[in-house]
Amino acid sequence: MLTLKNNWKTADFAWVVSLMNLLLFHWAFFQFVVDHLDYGSLNGIIIIVSLLILIVVVNFFVFFLLFSLSPLFGKGLLSLFLILNALAVYFINSYGVIIDESMISNVFNTNYEESSSFFSIKLLLYTLILGILPSIYLFWINLEKGSWKSFFINVSLSLLFMVIMVFANASNWLWIDKNSKSLGGLAMPWSYSVNTYLHFLHDYQKNKKEILLPDATITDSSKSVVVLVIGESARSQNFSLYGYPKNTNPLLAQTPNLFRFKASSCATYTTAGIKCILEHTNTDDLYEILPNYLYRNQVEVIWRSTNWGEPPIHIKNFLNKNTLQQQCQGDTCEYDEILLNGLRAQIAASPKNKILVVLHTSTSHGPTYSKKYPPRFETFKPVCNSVELGNCSQTELINAYDNTIVYTDYLLHRVIEDLRQLPQYNSCMLFVSDHGESLGEKNLYMHGVPISMAPKEQYEIPFLVWLSNSNHKQLKLLPELSQNHVFHSVLRFLDVQSPIYKESMSIFK
Repeated sequence: MLTLKNNWKTADFAWVVSLMNLLLFHWAFFQFVVDHLDYGSLNGIIIIVSLLILIVVVNFFVFFLLFSLSPLFGKGLLSLFLILNALAVYFINSYGVIIDESMISNVFNTNYEESSSFFSIKLLLYTLILGILPSIYLFWINLEKGSWKSFFINVSLSLLFMVIMVFANASNWLWIDKNSKSLGGLAMPWSYSVNTYLHFLHDYQKNKKEILLPDATITDSSKSVVVLVIGESARSQNFSLYGYPKNTNPLLAQTPNLFRFKASSCATYTTAGIKCILEHTNTDDLYEILPNYLYRNQVEVIWRSTNWGEPPIHIKNFLNKNTLQQQCQGDTCEYDEILLNGLRAQIAASPKNKILVVLHTSTSHGPTYSKKYPPRFETFKPVCNSVELGNCSQTELINAYDNTIVYTDYLLHRVIEDLRQLPQYNSCMLFVSDHGESLGEKNLYMHGVPISMAPKEQYEIPFLVWLSNSNHKQLKLLPELSQNHVFHSVLRFLDVQSPIYKESMSIFK
């Protein structure tokens, strides 16, 4: 790639490709290294130089093997790596993400509507210049196959050198282990290739079979309904109910019997956040989740969603956005207000006394915040209209996001008003977000940073509770909640007795 010649010795070309891979796709990797050690010290210099050399040698070893064993397959796989590298680096540079297993899970749980919102000219240029054009040149060249002797010498020396480098850095293993997730998530192409394998391996292990919980019993016949609203990317920092100076909650601030709790999410991405909200305890196992459990134990369960990423839902009344739009007319059908269309009538028509409604919203999902609410909710201006969030001013970006919180405030107000029109029920509304959101703080955008190193903006979430009758159930004074409090609180409010119920995890006395 240094010259446009079309005849290369396999070993020479593998070295050149490895060097180009280092130069083009590892700026963020070494920026992280420099930011997290004393690069002026002798030990810091040793780590940096060792990582530089190790990346080149490891990639040479793999590329040389591929090209030697099958030039055509090697070219095809390297072309795929180049394009995926370009895409990965675009998102790393534009949004400050790390391509770890949780981010790969986000990718595989993203639908067309969300993924298309990231499209930009800059993304196209990254893909074209760093991915497609080098791939075209790759198929144009001719690789001269060396002797088997040369093959074994190159492979053996590469392996020997890697082993030497690993043991020479024995004193630095602690630092490398501490930062392994971030380093692995920024090394191309191993960040997405290894973590894709881990994603499918763990997904297979988790979803072999849902672990059923012990049977439950409904202890009384009074009419009760809980509406659980799962927020998307809503951080408590931008709710005026939590002290934010801008008035993002004008309606809820005037609502009687509304209570707020300090809370944190279990993770910083949707699939894990939803799972945590719906399960009885935070675990890697796939236990029976709240809607499935209640439905199996004779509670009416209604799920309405404009989002995705939930665990398998086994209920009768599951309505996604496409289904809801078939029953909706008007401009509001394009926004999360569609979740409320006909909801009150559906609750009233239920033959059962105990009802759980889950509304899974997408209101504050980036990067297109300004497209998540109707124009009349654009309270704060000017707003960011670009998917390249780094190109917007901090004011524009936060204004667009704050408008999604104003719209969330309206939606929750509408839910409460609908429940007030059902006086025959003791009603409760819970609003809990799946995770928070970064808006440029520390040069991070959106979410998905591993929870062990995530900034507070990505895990401090709102937990709001409204009660139609505070005498029916009274709230505990708890300093902080987790998402797992939802499961046990819903059981308590609906008077569902279960061996799995934990009194300490309920917000109700």
